[in-house]
Amino acid sequence: MRGPIDRLTTGLPAPWPTVIDWVVTIVVAVGAVLAIKAWIVNPYRIPSSSMEPTLHCAEPQPGCLASYSDRVLANRFIYHFRDPDRGDIVVFNTPAKALEACGAGGTFVKRIVGLPGDMVEEKNGTVFINGQKLDEPYVLANERDQRTDRWNVPEGSYFMMGDNRSQSCDSREWGSVPREDLIGPVFAVYWPPQRISFR
Repeated sequence: MRGPIDRLTTGLPAPWPTVIDWVVTIVVAVGAVLAIKAWIVNPYRIPSSSMEPTLHCAEPQPGCLASYSDRVLANRFIYHFRDPDRGDIVVFNTPAKALEACGAGGTFVKRIVGLPGDMVEEKNGTVFINGQKLDEPYVLANERDQRTDRWNVPEGSYFMMGDNRSQSCDSREWGSVPREDLIGPVFAVYWPPQRISFR
């Protein structure tokens, strides 16, 4: 059977049928990759120590524990089918205040600590949600700070914190993140090879 490209290029002199076939193949492949990145899965690199030791960044950045930064994959479509959960590690677009507070903006990777309507409180580095202590086995004792403060999470927004609290510029500095700015949860580390894992 002849494909549509073969039928369209019938009668063209060589090498045009082959050239057109290759061009169409490349365009379709690039389009598929762009569609996957836009709507399904997107890769990200961990640039700072704010999520250590859960996600590694590369030395010689301060606080980084590895020679290579973790490269992670974020699921861009799952939040169309379910609500974000407390504890999800999420890639998101930062609020404008993050650039001023942290000296960086764009996309960040942090953990959801507070859900819409929550009252998040930090007492000497320990986090409480609506008065109940939050179990956080992913935060090492020596990576907690000694802050004491409280924040109300607006409806439709999420309160983000890094696992490495003493090195994380997060919602404590620039506020909660609206749901529409959440890109998606991290579901895998795909680089370096020794760190490959699913979450």
